[in-house]
Amino acid sequence: MSYLFQTYARWDVEPEIAEGSYVTDKKGKQYLDFTSGIGVCNLGHQPKVVKDAIENQLDQFWHVSNLFTMEKQEQAAKILATAAEMDAVFFANSGAEANEAAIKLARKATGKTKIITFKQSFHGRTFATMAATGQEKIKHGFGPMLEKFTYATFNDIDSLKDLLDDEVAAVMLEVIQGEGGVHVGTQDFLKAVETLCHEHQALLIMDEIQTGIGRTGKPFAFQHFGLSPDIVTSAKGLGSGLPIGAVIGKENLKPFFGPGSHGSTFGGNPISVAAAIATMGIVFDEVFLQEVEIKGEYLLSQLNKLFHGNRLIKEVRGKGLMIGIEFEQSIQPFLPELREEGILALPAGENVLRLLPPLTVSIHEIEQCIAGLKKVVNEITEPAI
Repeated sequence: MSYLFQTYARWDVEPEIAEGSYVTDKKGKQYLDFTSGIGVCNLGHQPKVVKDAIENQLDQFWHVSNLFTMEKQEQAAKILATAAEMDAVFFANSGAEANEAAIKLARKATGKTKIITFKQSFHGRTFATMAATGQEKIKHGFGPMLEKFTYATFNDIDSLKDLLDDEVAAVMLEVIQGEGGVHVGTQDFLKAVETLCHEHQALLIMDEIQTGIGRTGKPFAFQHFGLSPDIVTSAKGLGSGLPIGAVIGKENLKPFFGPGSHGSTFGGNPISVAAAIATMGIVFDEVFLQEVEIKGEYLLSQLNKLFHGNRLIKEVRGKGLMIGIEFEQSIQPFLPELREEGILALPAGENVLRLLPPLTVSIHEIEQCIAGLKKVVNEITEPAI
């Protein structure tokens, strides 16, 4: 009997230790981890520089509350805002909390209440972020959703034009839809969204929970497209596994998040902030990000080469080290077989296999993953008689 609510379909893998790109379970089996804790452990498991920063902060203080001035919060906010080319940060504990705060900020700053998001998007599981999510399965059984959310079609600018008017507070979108299937926004679409927001005095919110903190080879994915959003949300890779999220905004939004307007008891916790500073110190280095792009291009090209002409594979897509392989059938049979081969990978919807290796992954480890994928796909494509 388990005393946990069974909210997760857990794998039959119980980790004993994790280091770098590998997880070893209690049976002694080692796995190459191409999940990174669902895009969280961007520097791999137990990066020494982050561990040292955490231990140093543990010897100082763990929690005092946000009634106190904390120099490291200011330091982390400056690094994050500078990387996003923005001006102000609010620290939360998770991506859902960051998106919740972004929705609040947009409504307060504009005095409007309508929010447009996109079908197949994923923004979280709180009531506001669940309402913002464009997937009905996330909402099933929870009754009426929070009002004033409508959903356009991703990469279809006409569908946005049909919904966008001067009553809209914000358009909220992922540059790459992660949970929705690793769909990458096109340059023309994303720039057109930005232009329409300006025309209608609506804020542009970029949900970079999964795509941010170097995942695509830039500090944030919107930077590949020359965009200038009003609000950016971040979490996952920000703390290398410690819980932290952030809302990043432009200077003109500061007055709307003044004293008493929003808060979080644990947001900006000193331990998580120390981890974030150490993480960003590595990830935002220009040479490091260039290496992420190179490794991402290599992984994508090798997968396209491997699966070219394979009747099971519809498309391989992604950016940086965020890759989706869309199958012509459910990927559920593939995931346990990959684990048997010592490869950990993720679903993104029913038919998409998602690869989120640590940004520190080596070429050898990429080739190890490709070899495992090849074996499993070939065995399922051509089962033994």
